[in-house]
Amino acid sequence: MLKALALAGGLLGAAIVSQFPEFTQQYTQRLGGQVEALEVVIEDFDASARRAEMTREEALASMGGSVFLENRRRDMRNTIDRHARLTADLAALRASGPLERLTMPQRVADTELALSTYHDFVPALPLSLAGGISALVGYGLGWGLVSALLAFLFWPFRRGRRKAGLTF
Repeated sequence: MLKALALAGGLLGAAIVSQFPEFTQQYTQRLGGQVEALEVVIEDFDASARRAEMTREEALASMGGSVFLENRRRDMRNTIDRHARLTADLAALRASGPLERLTMPQRVADTELALSTYHDFVPALPLSLAGGISALVGYGLGWGLVSALLAFLFWPFRRGRRKAGLTF
């Protein structure tokens, strides 16, 4: 029974982790679109600053005097910061292969983008090498996790069975 549960945990882990290469590929596509959209906003802001003979920082510093302008300045700074963060993530994901992405879950960090990718994501049979290796990694993780949990849960009972000559 315990081995069957460990096997089920391994299969569940394989099913879940095998989807990560395709999910990150779709996330990377969406990330590229998001970076491009943010570039348009920032370029438009920079063009307005140049027309006023200001740098970006000077233009941001001049935005004040009303609640609206203070909010707009904060929003623009957040947009610029987000663009920089997403651009770094996009460069790292594009430079890596599907198997390397298994070690980069921190690059799939934009919650809004990850959720929208997840909502449109349809799991598929992993027919690529990366999907197969991901399935093996997931199987090992799932099997190991369930086995460790079961060993921990049944540990108090094992000593009594060993004394009696019984084992699991």
